Amino acid sequence: MSGTLAPEVLVLGGTGNVGQGIVAALLEAGSPVLVVGRDPGRLAALREQFADEPGLETLLGSVADDGSARALAERIAQRPRALAAVIASLGAPLRSARLLYQSADWLQQRLHTDLMPHVNAAHHLVPLLQPRAGGAHYVVIGSPCGLRPWAGHGDTSVASAALRMFVQVLHEEAQGVGVRAQMLEVAHPVCTPVNAANACAEWPSALAVGRRVVSVLDDCRDTRPFLRCDTRDSALPKGLLKMSGPVPWNNSLDMA
Repeated sequence: MSGTLAPEVLVLGGTGNVGQGIVAALLEAGSPVLVVGRDPGRLAALREQFADEPGLETLLGSVADDGSARALAERIAQRPRALAAVIASLGAPLRSARLLYQSADWLQQRLHTDLMPHVNAAHHLVPLLQPRAGGAHYVVIGSPCGLRPWAGHGDTSVASAALRMFVQVLHEEAQGVGVRAQMLEVAHPVCTPVNAANACAEWPSALAVGRRVVSVLDDCRDTRPFLRCDTRDSALPKGLLKMSGPVPWNNSLDMA
């Protein structure tokens, strides 16, 4: 270990439709990126997609349960690069059904798949950011389902609202260890190759969401728990992430 490697940004859910845009924007900004995923095939496809980017690394792991999240954190703690930020872009596919007509298990399963991985991840990954107090970020990507009830997707709306409250609590508690925890609220569905044919003009692209993440890490002075992301964020960030030069391991990285 040389102690001079630039710190990396950890992306949870980086193989998803939105996550790939976040990964692309971080690499575009010059940041080393570590993507954690559960599917070896999707991780391999991501590496192939960004084959010309030496700053990308992948790691097979999960935060679906507490034990897996603990094991993941232990592996990340042994990596040669310091951890500058965590970006959590997690969520299960939508299921169309009226919540009123489903059993309690329907909602319980949604909370288990949408909320608890975030709880597990924060519990074990926030402590890894503590040594870099003052410059460490923990950013959760929020869904428009948490801002308004979506007809036919009530379980997702309830889980998204619960996640929003969790981030608000995390925001308060993480300040005590020098970590800025925030939610980037995506106000509309994200335009991806999968839904592009039916996308509305106000839907931001996945890359636009990623560039907004870069701006949060790079020069955002807004310390509130919730930040917004919409089509106005499609432009390039003002500057590249200040991560390209050697950074001593025991120094904080000021990216506020």
